[in-house]
Amino acid sequence: MSKGVLLVNLGSPDSTNPKDVKKYLGEFLMDPRVIDVPFWARTLLVKGIILNTRPKKSAAAYKKIWWDEGSPLIVLSKRLQKKVADRTSIAVSLAMRYGSMHIKKGLQELHDKGIDEVMILPLYPQFAMATTETILVLAEEIRAAHFPNMKISNIPAFYKKPEYIDVLSKSIAEKLENLDYEHILFSYHGVPERHIRKSDITKSHCKIDGSCCKTPSAAHEFCYRHQCYTTTQQVANTLNLKEGTYSTSFQSRLGFDPWLQPYTDRTIERIGKEGIKKMAIVTPAFVSDCLETLEEIAMEGEEIFREVGGKEFTTIPCLNDRDDWADVVANWINEWVSVKTQTT
Repeated sequence: MSKGVLLVNLGSPDSTNPKDVKKYLGEFLMDPRVIDVPFWARTLLVKGIILNTRPKKSAAAYKKIWWDEGSPLIVLSKRLQKKVADRTSIAVSLAMRYGSMHIKKGLQELHDKGIDEVMILPLYPQFAMATTETILVLAEEIRAAHFPNMKISNIPAFYKKPEYIDVLSKSIAEKLENLDYEHILFSYHGVPERHIRKSDITKSHCKIDGSCCKTPSAAHEFCYRHQCYTTTQQVANTLNLKEGTYSTSFQSRLGFDPWLQPYTDRTIERIGKEGIKKMAIVTPAFVSDCLETLEEIAMEGEEIFREVGGKEFTTIPCLNDRDDWADVVANWINEWVSVKTQTT
């Protein structure tokens, strides 16, 4: 079988025009794995309320971070794709879960090259229902409907793979090397608490009580909260961070249901009020800088910190298209090809 790889990231509007942003938000928020309520309730919330109020505000936010080349997330993902493709002997395509760079287009591109065995690599370190799962489910639906003879597999969440932790730690260390910081905050994209319970394959372990994530369980394979805290601890161990100089939080909550806590905005405020003057923040739920990292964290987060007396707020970039990160991804692909070759 001829092999290929499809890298898949989140996606982006085609432009900062409110119409394009509205179209993108509609697709994103109507995903039942993002807002997991009955269809009628999701439609009422998204099409009846959110899409009538949020697109203009989001468009303004996108304008703050938009590059001449386009969406930062798209540009950075394409750069990574090129570097990875240069480091492996098989075809590497790129797709987005939402937006015009659809997964079907990515699979079609590989199909047109005669590829009938595809490894999907979701560009998310931690597994979540609203990220990795929705990518894999949609990819399988598209395969079944349009490419029935294509075989699909995927790389599991890589949040604790040593090579990923090493390159993430290195990227943080480089930024902090000459920085006299007092606290580093690991901020992850938030999800509703119910997503954690829905992903619990044991149906009983995930209680979000402060201890379940530390107690060994089969549930951890799909527990986003556990995987986030594990990422933080692995990096802290690698960098020999002192206890009390780092913490974990969750950003971008939506609606009134309980989301994973502590919340990033409130944590930044608390850190500033406690007298910390110099803090750094890293966003390991993403491998590519995007609206959340460049606007919500780097701009809004700094504003919150300075309002409560903070002086220096350092944002650590995502891995983006770092050469060592491209090496890691290419090595995973080459290992997959090697295993597949040996078993056929």
